Amino acid sequence: MSNKKNENAVCSTTIIHEDILEKVKQEITDDEILFDMAAEFKVLSDPTRLKIINVLMLSEMCVCDISALLNMSSPAISHHLKSLRQTRLIKYRRDGKIAYYSLDDEHIKAMFSQCLTHVTE
Repeated sequence: MSNKKNENAVCSTTIIHEDILEKVKQEITDDEILFDMAAEFKVLSDPTRLKIINVLMLSEMCVCDISALLNMSSPAISHHLKSLRQTRLIKYRRDGKIAYYSLDDEHIKAMFSQCLTHVTE
């Protein structure tokens, strides 16, 4: 990329557009919500956790199944599942001694799919 192109990306004036600022101030997302979003993105920044989300999009699974599928130890998978549960990206249900994991809601699948589409276009 040439230096001339980079120079054009910087504003060369100090004019403040008050109308735009007022509109944006009224519509900007609350800091607390942005903090929660950042926490979710941080959890999703790990490729193993993304793999777990991906497999749970396809089927509800227990730790042993996820461990076998991803060729990882059950404690390692459990650690990742805990992080995903804490941010409410996944949930679990008990059936006797087995805990089955699934996506918390359809928004998670949509978020994954949107990111996949963006990355692969």
